[in-house]
Amino acid sequence: MSWKQEGKWLAAMVTVFLAVYFLPVGAIRFDRAVLEGFHLLKSYAREHVLLCLVPAFFIAGGISVFVSQASVLKYLGANANKTLAYGVASVSGSVLAVCSCTVLPLFAGIYRMGAGLGPATAFLYSGPAINVLAIVLTARVLGLEMGVARAVGAIAFSVLIGLLMHAFFRAEEQSRAARAAAVPPETPARSLGQETAYFASMAGILVFANWARPQIAGGWWQAAYDARWILTAASSVVLIAALAAWFRRDEIAEWLVATWIFAKQILPLLFAGVFVAGVLLGRPGEEGLIPSAWVSGLVGGNSIGANFFAAVVGAFMYFATLTEVPILQGLIGAGMGKGPALALLLAGPALSLPSMIVLAGILGARKTITYIALVVFMSTATGFLYGWLFA
Repeated sequence: MSWKQEGKWLAAMVTVFLAVYFLPVGAIRFDRAVLEGFHLLKSYAREHVLLCLVPAFFIAGGISVFVSQASVLKYLGANANKTLAYGVASVSGSVLAVCSCTVLPLFAGIYRMGAGLGPATAFLYSGPAINVLAIVLTARVLGLEMGVARAVGAIAFSVLIGLLMHAFFRAEEQSRAARAAAVPPETPARSLGQETAYFASMAGILVFANWARPQIAGGWWQAAYDARWILTAASSVVLIAALAAWFRRDEIAEWLVATWIFAKQILPLLFAGVFVAGVLLGRPGEEGLIPSAWVSGLVGGNSIGANFFAAVVGAFMYFATLTEVPILQGLIGAGMGKGPALALLLAGPALSLPSMIVLAGILGARKTITYIALVVFMSTATGFLYGWLFA
């Protein structure tokens, strides 16, 4: 028997006992906060799991099984052409326009296949942050200058964060790239056109099934929204046809196993993170343990502290796609400064407590903390500069 190990068990048991013993069950705020956690979890399960996460898991599984490591290294590897790598990463993320949690399986898929840390984290940030509809909505609701500032800031962030992550962990990246380069190249089982049709059909399901209702009726966005289920069904037909024509049964089985592995690793952590976020911060319009008055009272003006606080709150809150705009509209009406508003816009969609928990499992604590710190620091600095220029 190891007394040191048993001592750790004893300390853990005592800690849990004391936490349960003094649990403030019956206190109105605590009970309401726990209920908010379940409400947010229910909302997340209904609105994001089947239509967002499940397609993302299948895409991630397909990347890990069918995309050759040589292709990933060529376009997104640590030694790839920087302009090409970061261009592909930022454009890919913006096309998908997913939330901070849905992008995680896709990020895990390309990173494990050999994508460099820099391009992979550029993709990780760009997916939720460079959402064309969200930027347009920001400009319409919060003003043109805020929309432009968000677009410019998000595009610059995706590249700069990727470059800094690569620079901070250069030695590890070089070692990882050397190991990946030592793997012998594989002969593709399908043509580029066949692979493109397969992945495009899954991307089509993900994009069209989650196509947002436009704020103003009319135009091509409205037409796409009205036809979203037809487009989703068409993408599904293309996927089924591709699988039937070009894939063997054992390959499909391998794809399903890889998809299940991603789901098993990521989904429980996401659910736990969403529940904790709901308990602490509540849902839009509802309060958790942290009173909303504290938040609105600390983000007035344009001090460094106000911008930093807004960036931290944004980083920990969970924002469903497009919900950050009406939330900010209410906060600005309650006295939030322009700088802190932009800081929250830049940090909020790209991060959340659930995504932090999952990222730690994929990248490790050190890289995850560095990524979070970069997003928060850059959001704070950009918000402060913006608030100073447009006061």
